[in-house]
Amino acid sequence: MKKLFALLLVMTMVLGALTACSSNKETSETGNNTDTTASEGDDENATPTEGAEDTTGADTASTEKFKIGIIQPMDHPSLNQIRETIISELDALGLGDKVEIDFQNSNGDATLLPTIMQDMIANEVDMLVPIATGTAQAAMAATTNVPIVFSAVSNPVAAGLVTSFEETTGNITGVSNSIPIEDIFALASELTPDAKVFGFVYNSSEVNSASGIERAKAYCDEHGIEYKEATITGTADLQQAAASLVGEVDAFFTPNDNTVASAMPTYLQVAMDAKLPIYVGADSMVNDGGLATVGIDYTVLGKQTAAMIARIIGGETIADNPVEQIAEYAKMINMNSANQLGFTISDELMNEFVILGE
Repeated sequence: MKKLFALLLVMTMVLGALTACSSNKETSETGNNTDTTASEGDDENATPTEGAEDTTGADTASTEKFKIGIIQPMDHPSLNQIRETIISELDALGLGDKVEIDFQNSNGDATLLPTIMQDMIANEVDMLVPIATGTAQAAMAATTNVPIVFSAVSNPVAAGLVTSFEETTGNITGVSNSIPIEDIFALASELTPDAKVFGFVYNSSEVNSASGIERAKAYCDEHGIEYKEATITGTADLQQAAASLVGEVDAFFTPNDNTVASAMPTYLQVAMDAKLPIYVGADSMVNDGGLATVGIDYTVLGKQTAAMIARIIGGETIADNPVEQIAEYAKMINMNSANQLGFTISDELMNEFVILGE
């Protein structure tokens, strides 16, 4: 009898174990199934779980921002002013909360530009906004699909960006900052009528600067003005290049050259020690000690670039927006520099020009 009872007890325990395994298996299978019958029975009008993302079409699309990649070749006041003005003007145009800005700076190393462009394209920017000629050329080489709106390119035709100002057939357009060479030399003849020989100091590898120098040479040749030149490849060359012309020239001239503009204190020291004026192509260079310009107002340039960006965001195409020339030039005289040089500024020019450092 005891043996029979023991046998029955063992059979009961085995049967219980088998039942438990079967139950655990069903529970496990049900827990791993993402398409459960319980979810099918949910009320389709139920309120979503708090904090869950609503991924339904139109609402999500409306919150997506237009991504703009802004690229500078280096850090200096002129280029910073363009970038800051573009961003502030987009905000003023009501686009501040509709755009996302990705800003990158190659810090004077042009070899980094292709990588910067590719990274921005990989991050799916909707537009590239390169500042200055070399940066625009790098953007153009990087893509034929992403719209490009450049700023501060003196001669976009010579740079190979477009075939003409009047027509844009590719994915690139922008605003040119070609300077009025004739007006600058006319001003120089009024301020320094005894200046017979000009010293051209510039970075020959910058297309924008070299283009301005060629126009200056043509003007001087036509008007019987002599000139000598000293070229640089970087800011480290500037002091020696400018000093090499001292005693040979009566005044300096530099167009809108990014390399020289980034090292104006060095240039200014050489010029002031030799009592020589510096005529320049941009307002920021007058701010930094250049004597005078009829040249680029980078705030105007930034606003004009932002307006073009806004039109394209609004639905216009690159073809709808041919390359523009800067609409208004800056007329500026640095009175501190004039005083150090012993120059007298006429009342007429004082009224016509913005006077700095009074």
